[in-house]
Amino acid sequence: MAANTLSVMLPISSPTSLSLQKPTDHSLAFNPGCQLILFFGEKLSIRSSNLSLVVSKRRSSTAATASFSLPISKEKRDSSEKLPRWSARAIKSYAMAELEARKLKYPNTGTEALLMGILVEGTSLAAKFLRENGITLFKVREETVKLLGKSDMYFFSPEHPPVTEPAQRALDWAIEEKLKSGESGEVTTTHLLLGIWAQKESAGHQILAAQGFDDEKVKELAKNMDKDIILSFK
Repeated sequence: MAANTLSVMLPISSPTSLSLQKPTDHSLAFNPGCQLILFFGEKLSIRSSNLSLVVSKRRSSTAATASFSLPISKEKRDSSEKLPRWSARAIKSYAMAELEARKLKYPNTGTEALLMGILVEGTSLAAKFLRENGITLFKVREETVKLLGKSDMYFFSPEHPPVTEPAQRALDWAIEEKLKSGESGEVTTTHLLLGIWAQKESAGHQILAAQGFDDEKVKELAKNMDKDIILSFK
């Protein structure tokens, strides 16, 4: 059986070249030109040369998952029409929605989770408008539990809870409205919020209605639908 090779090398002070020879036993060699050379199944000899060694080091890191796009229905995927991009705040709102669904141990990301995600992100016009009208994350979370109940304490949500049908329709509505407007730019969190409201039978719509959100507020919010934030300079 061919011997395996394992080598660990620390930086060598002068340029070197390498040659390998097959030994009959395992070797541990110390060389004045470097601090330590450890190998298994190969004999390593070092001679001065103009060749320099580069030691690579594998580092462990914490993996992080980020969403760069939002779910698209099959009809939208199959469409030849070029779809607009979601804004950074809308993408972050969706990522926060997934997190809220997991916190409540729900198996899916519904319209109620999308609504909470907008409020958790917190910096968009849609989020500010909700707070100005008394609709806060705490109230929405409380209404969600009242409406949908608590999940089994031993249930664990998937890392990315799939969207419910009403939530997918809300996302598609937002894209469709952006396309209808004919305006350039991105699909914003305001599009997303109004998409939730458009799903009349959804949990998100019911929660908004219970908090006093109505069609008049929709009209007011829709004035700045294509913007995620308005910058003011004084």
